Amino acid sequence: MSTQSIHYLKPVALRLPPGIPESPSRQRRHTLPASEFRCLTPEDAASVFEIEREAFISVSGTCPLYLDEIRHFLTLCPELSLGWFQEGRLIAFIIGSLWDEGRLTQESLTLHRPGGRTAHLHVLAVHRTFRQQGKGSVLLWRYLHHLGGHPAVRRAALMCEDVLVPFYERFGFYPVGRCAVTVGSLTFTELQCSLRGHSCLRRNSNC
Repeated sequence: MSTQSIHYLKPVALRLPPGIPESPSRQRRHTLPASEFRCLTPEDAASVFEIEREAFISVSGTCPLYLDEIRHFLTLCPELSLGWFQEGRLIAFIIGSLWDEGRLTQESLTLHRPGGRTAHLHVLAVHRTFRQQGKGSVLLWRYLHHLGGHPAVRRAALMCEDVLVPFYERFGFYPVGRCAVTVGSLTFTELQCSLRGHSCLRRNSNC
């Protein structure tokens, strides 16, 4: 898919789930420029990898996606990514691709299958300067609404360590069992989320 087909997201007023704080940018619009949410391009790959490398390698010694893989997905399916920029600087991102099987497999880590109905969320990361501010929650909520605008995409799926399961459950994800994918000694729980409700909310928001 050509990066020329990337569409930019219009600002939309969304109500976040209970317990998720409003982003500081919404609270201080009179002093800060508006934040920008947009799909990523291959030109954003280096900034994406810089954030991801710091977030994951220091913890687990590995990354969900390396630089070439980031460029790969941002070339094939940029519309399944979302970056949050403040003052032109990338502060958080999600990268996804399409998958066409009921569960994630080792192949799903590197493949994009255009006919798939499942959006596989490969990675969500926030720059270290902006962590513990609720930005990951805000970005994920926006991303799920973004996916809801793609009629062919019926659900989202991801794998995570057990400690993160409650975080994703707040957004409608539910565990479907142990994931078949392993990375070194790490094992994961697979979660899925229906996008039907997010699609309805997106239509009602007139975005």
